[in-house]
Amino acid sequence: MHGSTFGDLFRLTTYGESHGPALGGVIDGCPPGVALSEAMIQRDLDRRRPGAGGLTGTARKEPDAVRLLSGVFEGETTGTPIGFVIENTNQRPGDYAAAKNLLRPGHADGTYLAKYGRRDYRGGGRASARETAARVAGGAVAGALLAARGVTVVAYTVEFGGIPCAAADADGAADRPFCAADPAVVPAWEARAREAMASGDSLGGIVEVRATGVPAGLGEPVFDKLDARLAYALMGVGAVKGVEIGNGFAAARLTGSANNDPIVTPPESNNAGGILGGISNGQPVIARAAVKPIPSIAVPQRTSDVAGNPAEIVVGGRHDRSAIPRVVPVLRAMVLLTLADMVLLQRRMRP
Repeated sequence: MHGSTFGDLFRLTTYGESHGPALGGVIDGCPPGVALSEAMIQRDLDRRRPGAGGLTGTARKEPDAVRLLSGVFEGETTGTPIGFVIENTNQRPGDYAAAKNLLRPGHADGTYLAKYGRRDYRGGGRASARETAARVAGGAVAGALLAARGVTVVAYTVEFGGIPCAAADADGAADRPFCAADPAVVPAWEARAREAMASGDSLGGIVEVRATGVPAGLGEPVFDKLDARLAYALMGVGAVKGVEIGNGFAAARLTGSANNDPIVTPPESNNAGGILGGISNGQPVIARAAVKPIPSIAVPQRTSDVAGNPAEIVVGGRHDRSAIPRVVPVLRAMVLLTLADMVLLQRRMRP
């Protein structure tokens, strides 16, 4: 399937479907000598796995236990392709039998039919968010490569269900409900989630990803700018409908004098989000992704069957009520993969 590989030098290819026997991937281009173990990858997978979403999470339970198949020996990468597999142990394709011939609003059912002339109705197949487990595993490998170079990436939720928060303690977000950047907003988010769940509906949010220790000089001129690559990476996550870097859309409402960052030491602002001319400037790289509400809802919706006849559907099966918080480690993984690729591209430039 074309489009299942991400990256130029640090390349991740993923495989598998939501209700197939397994998911997994192959990473090519990881240099030798990077400390890596299944436990290191598992830490990231545990934050994304089904059943780890708290109040808004799916009823599906999966251990998402990763098994390394190749490319690692005596605790370090060998420089050869790194293969891994994640078994699906709790798939229930029968949950989708009633909707086999119905197109689910907000899903890729109709577009997959238009492209391939067929579709995997078992939870969406490759279009399912289940595929992102392989991205998180790949991102963990990229994170190991970057950590050795002093680069750290954190992600956290800054808005949920239309309620924003201040990023007061982003570094502690991973251990909070919703991966909230501000602990004070959690009760309001919980109330908003219960309100939507009581009506059978779902919610979206905004996730911010911050990379520190990024060296100046990453990013290629013109078409492979670092911010362009980050936007491409984040938009490649199914639930994401918008991406901004630094001030993003807010910059359009400012004057140049307000938006420009003074070039002083130490820096006084970071409106550019750590990127100028598509190249990192040494400040933290900051990106935000707008995450749409989960389209699988227990509310009657108008639709059509595969023959084009009008129909009504209430989507069954086991679904998250929001991609928040389980999408947070996925978005972090995509930034890790992008930065690892850019680090290797920049190393190619050195004499």
